[in-house]
Amino acid sequence: MIEIYYASSASGMVKQFAQRLGRPAHDLGERDVRRSVPDGPWVLVTPSYKTGNPDNDTIPEPVRRFLRDPATRRRLVGVMGSGNRNFGEHYQAAARTIARVSGRPVLFEFELQGTQWDVEDARAILDELDAALDTAHHG
Repeated sequence: MIEIYYASSASGMVKQFAQRLGRPAHDLGERDVRRSVPDGPWVLVTPSYKTGNPDNDTIPEPVRRFLRDPATRRRLVGVMGSGNRNFGEHYQAAARTIARVSGRPVLFEFELQGTQWDVEDARAILDELDAALDTAHHG
């Protein structure tokens, strides 16, 4: 089962979403989690923040630190992003940037903490990934 690693702001909206996915979810706000390396395939759930400053990245610092490890980056299978449509061009900027730089897909995008339907859709995507990885691993 693919595990989730997430960053969440003080609002806790991404944390709420990650914990509703029905699989192990690890908070990158915790130092021990940030310093760990996933044992297998994992999916990142990250918020994007509007900065309005081209020199100030929208990627949360805990995510940036976690992705410094080469093994961690290799095991990343995809990104899910939380955003706010009010941010205009910055909507989903962190998830889209990480996906582009890592060569991994944006698996799902949702607004704020997501709806019940968003959670169901994200769960289905993760279940499909689990099945695909199992097939690839076991032939």
